[in-house]
This record gives sequence, structure tokens and C-alpha cells, in this order.
Amino acid sequence: MHIFENTDGYSRVSLAQFPTPLQRLDRLSEHLRHEIWMKRDDLTGFAGGGNKVRKLEFLMAEALKQKATAVITVGALQSNHARQTAAAAARLGLACTLVLAEAVAGRTDAYANGGNLTLDRLVGAVIKRVPAGEDVNTAVNQAITDLEAQGHKVYVVPLGGSNIIGALGYAVAGREIEDQARAVGLINPTIITGSGSAGTQAGLILGTDMPVLGISVAANESDLKLKISQIVNEGSELAQFPNADKKEINVDDRFVGAGYGQPSEEMKEAVELVARLEGIFLDPVYSGKAMAGLIHRVQSGECSGPIIFLHTGGMPALFAYDDVF
Repeated sequence: MHIFENTDGYSRVSLAQFPTPLQRLDRLSEHLRHEIWMKRDDLTGFAGGGNKVRKLEFLMAEALKQKATAVITVGALQSNHARQTAAAAARLGLACTLVLAEAVAGRTDAYANGGNLTLDRLVGAVIKRVPAGEDVNTAVNQAITDLEAQGHKVYVVPLGGSNIIGALGYAVAGREIEDQARAVGLINPTIITGSGSAGTQAGLILGTDMPVLGISVAANESDLKLKISQIVNEGSELAQFPNADKKEINVDDRFVGAGYGQPSEEMKEAVELVARLEGIFLDPVYSGKAMAGLIHRVQSGECSGPIIFLHTGGMPALFAYDDVF
């Protein structure tokens, strides 16, 4: 396994295939009468694709640096982050426990047992379910105790991989996007991405001077901005991100709908539109709601200049929403 040193003492383990493509969406652009490009981080080439592997390249390197033999992370039942963390642990020979909250009410049996959960089981993760209303931190602490009793040294990967270490993955991605945009002649593009645990958007803000708009999939605008700013402010203390704390943080929380993981009609329409125009599958939790936000903003005249939509992956979750599609 190739591990190399990054600046400021952070290491990185090679898991994915980079750079991912930057693709013009010709038919969607024609449909919306606006220039739309897609950064295909659904094609990262590891464990079903998706954005979390960029963060995990840094987080898992840190786990190895600390001589961990087991990792724990948290998420909802259909967490893409949990799936990729479990796969990364398998790749690196580490034990993995996933503490998954039953946090999305009213879903079907496919949500409770299929989709990403099928892949979690396939790579050998131990899954600890936390019923709605029960404390996730208590379950995490118990999982740490159990693993340590088995002789493991445990590394806890944060929710969504979203701390300054994980955000470095998207700081690198921000520079990758800049290089690709320059190569195809894009002038003053805006990056639009789904934003949940804040690490992806924070990393992009650190890594690029392009404006970055986060479409919230869970939190209200003020709460999400606070989470993003905490990571950005920490990043601004690193030598490679001077004055990052002075950058603008842009969030749109109008497309959360009934809550995290809960389908909305706008999300459904956006997922179907992109599939039928471009043959690209978005997911119902993140990229679907982010695309719904993009479509609304374009149609209402809120966007100027070309848009780069970050596809964060998550297609396995589509199979957990059998009552929606």
C-alpha cells in the first residue's frame, strides 16, 4: 500500500483513482439553457465510488500512523461514508465497526437491510445499530471498549470523515478541479455540491479560490455555516491555506425537505431528469437534493456563469429507496 507524506506532516494512503473526470453535461445544459459541468467523484473507483474516499486517504493514513488495528465510524443506516470506511479498512487489513443510527423514519425494508448495508456486510464490517432516540456516542464508547478488550488499538473516524484531516482530501480536489477547468477554458465557474457533515465543502473552500455553494441536505444555513467555518478556520492555521478564514461561505438550505434522508419531490424529479438526459445516476440523499437546488437556482435566475456540479456518488442508496423510484 503506497503511503506518502503530505505537507504539514499529514500522510496520505492511495485508495482511489484520480483525477476523476470533469464532464460537460450537454443535454442538461441544453435543457436548462445554462452551461453545466459535472465533476465525476462518483467515479473515484473505490468501493462503489463516491467522495468519502478522498477524505479516507488522509484519515486512514492517520490511523496507520497511530498504529491502529481497528477503526470505528458513525452514520445513518445508508451512510456512503460508512460503506467506504468499511471497504478502506478491509483494504488495509483493519477491523471495522460501524455504529449506524436508525435516524431516518418511515423507510422501507430495503432501506433497513439493503443498499449500502449489503456492501457493509460484504466487506466484513461489524454493524451496531442504534435505535431512534438512543445516544450514538454511548454506542461508540461501548464499541471502543469492546474492541480494546479484544486487544485492538482503535482509531475513530469522524462522521462523514469531516475534520481538518479529512478535509485535506477536498483541498486537493479543489486544486484538481481548478486545473481541469482551466484546461477546458471555463471562465469564473461556480462549484455546487451537496453539503452535510461539512468536510467536503470546507475542503473545497480551502483548496480553491472558485466560489463554492453548498446545498444543505440536513442542517439549516446558520448551523451548517458554523460547521464549515470551524474546519476552514482550523485549516487556515496550516501553511498552505493562508487567509482561508477570510473566504466567503455560501449555503442554501431550501432543499432539505422533510429532513436528512427523507425524499422530496424536487429530489425525485432531479434524479430522474439527470438519468434520462445524461444516463448518470444521482443518489437520493446528497447529490439528488443538490441537483434539485441547482435546477431551481438556474431556473429562477440565481446563477450566472458556468456551473461545476460535484457528483459525490452514493448510487447504492438508490436501491434502498424502492418506494420512491
